[in-house]
Amino acid sequence: MRTTSSREVYRNPWIRVREDAIELADGSSSVYGVVEKPDFALVLPAERDGFWLVEQFRYPIGRRAWEFPQGGWPHGAGGTAEELARAELAEETGFRAGALRHLGHLDLSSGLSTQEFDVWLATDLTPGPTAREASEADMQQAFVTEAELREMVRTGRFTDAPSLAAYSLLLLDRTGGDPSA
Repeated sequence: MRTTSSREVYRNPWIRVREDAIELADGSSSVYGVVEKPDFALVLPAERDGFWLVEQFRYPIGRRAWEFPQGGWPHGAGGTAEELARAELAEETGFRAGALRHLGHLDLSSGLSTQEFDVWLATDLTPGPTAREASEADMQQAFVTEAELREMVRTGRFTDAPSLAAYSLLLLDRTGGDPSA
């Protein structure tokens, strides 16, 4: 497969959409819509056999959603993946992590977007003030035990795909990568 042309369809400070004309292996033509968005960090703040979650209104799905803290650098800012994880954790929950461990790097939606994310386990948490963005003013946070989180997943109250993928990385990490353990 090769790209024969590309054009920008839409852009704002957070996202760029392009349309690529492509030639497939058999010589036929097709088109791809590609969403370009900066990478982000997702943090699992863990303590006392549970996790801190955040909940906020997510405009694209039209409802509030529980998830692990996550986000990207503000437009024009930058730093390392670990610095981003620490910044997002502090911004959304107020917690500072005494220990932060990288669990993995994932594609958000490889058939649609260039966006990827790093997953971090935050432990040895110290509370502090939040620094939420204006769009996060309605954000709430809550501590849930791991049993409660599993029940939220089972009953459809915890549906954020990146958060679920991050939790699966944690489960694999605990078993040394052996899913049958």
